[in-house]
Amino acid sequence: MATDCAPDAARADTDDAARAPLAERIDALPPQTQCRRCGYEGCRPYAIALAGGEAAHNRCPPGGAAGIDALATLLGRERPALDPACGSDADPGVAWIDENACIGCARCLPACPVDAIVGAPRRLHTVFERGCTGCELCLASCPVDCISMRARRAGEAAPSAQQNRLRHEAHQARAERRARERAALLSERKRVAPQSAPMRSR
Repeated sequence: MATDCAPDAARADTDDAARAPLAERIDALPPQTQCRRCGYEGCRPYAIALAGGEAAHNRCPPGGAAGIDALATLLGRERPALDPACGSDADPGVAWIDENACIGCARCLPACPVDAIVGAPRRLHTVFERGCTGCELCLASCPVDCISMRARRAGEAAPSAQQNRLRHEAHQARAERRARERAALLSERKRVAPQSAPMRSR
């Protein structure tokens, strides 16, 4: 018996295709910090939700008032203030790791959406400040609370939206490649694993 799943999936694909051009234009406006403070998993998912009319356009603190104005102009909406539930639009600065407290657990590495943290398991970690977007996602990942936010150095600007986008895309590609490699390794181990010996009858 046929179900409604196929039509629903087809409609979803059609909706996604219809909103893609607008989502691209929306995604070009935020600073691409990937901070998730909007409530979505990154700037692109937020743009897709906006294109579908599923999200408010005042939920991007890094974009500030200028970002809200730009989105309002593109979408033909009003210009509300930043939603306070998403936090402040003040520059959070950059992440800083206390070298004396870092245990080298490497949990902060995958948490950084732009790979601005350099290190390896059981080795000291440090932050590449010029690449840090100030997303603060690494803070919660540290089990010893050795990461904090500090003001950017005098005269040093935050990375551009294009730089953030490229680094985030590289981060995603690397994560996807590693996931495929792990899956392939697991599959191969299962294939070559010796079969359990049959139980002998008494």
